[in-house]
Amino acid sequence: MLVLLPPSEGKASSGRGAPLKPESLSLPGLAEARAAVLDELVELCASDEEKARDVLGLSEGLRGEVAKNAGLRNAGARPAGEIYTGVLYDALDLASLDAAAKRQAARSLLVFSGLWGAVHVNDRIPSYRCSMGVKLPGLGALASHWRTAMADVMPEVAGNGLVLDLRSSAYAAAWKPKGEVAGRTASVRVLHAPTRKVVSHFNKATKGRIVRSLLVGGVRPAGPAELVEALRDLGYVVEAEAPKKGNTAWSLDVLVEEVH
Repeated sequence: MLVLLPPSEGKASSGRGAPLKPESLSLPGLAEARAAVLDELVELCASDEEKARDVLGLSEGLRGEVAKNAGLRNAGARPAGEIYTGVLYDALDLASLDAAAKRQAARSLLVFSGLWGAVHVNDRIPSYRCSMGVKLPGLGALASHWRTAMADVMPEVAGNGLVLDLRSSAYAAAWKPKGEVAGRTASVRVLHAPTRKVVSHFNKATKGRIVRSLLVGGVRPAGPAELVEALRDLGYVVEAEAPKKGNTAWSLDVLVEEVH
């Protein structure tokens, strides 16, 4: 099983660990595309703070994020699972998993990123600010920049099992499963049951809890149909229909009343 996650907008500090080693990151097929984004982002933030704020969509109160980006090459690096914070990652709570669940998380969780393309949760990265919606002056829209590299790398990363896609639309734009990979992909939407609408907090928290439930329970569905049954067995209310066409991703709606 491969689980595709969005990053968090806010991030923990880099700390005092050893600096980034780009060659150590997983998915080495993304190395050239990563280097291009890193080079332009660092140069932009080091040379023109006001332009960088505008490009990155940062308010006055987030001015410090520009300086952080300018120093990315020398900043301390920590596991991505510790860098990403926020509602989804709070609910997932990787640090409290038992050893077996942590091993499974390291293998199966892949976080998409405007800067790195995608990283596993054990990949060591510095704290940064660069969403997938950014359009860099030289490279252009990052979702478009990543599309070609992702198309080459992701089918192999997806392996032969279930692909559980929990990404937001901005990050899903960087790679769309195709062919037989799409046929074993399940895209999950979380709806507030009384209104049948997507509510940000419900959506993020429930996705984190879903992943945690699967990891803690040692549940590894073989495909989308098995995922539906597994989630129901775990107590989730799931609505889903098999696609009418082959090699088409499943769309699952998880209904929640409230999230504590």
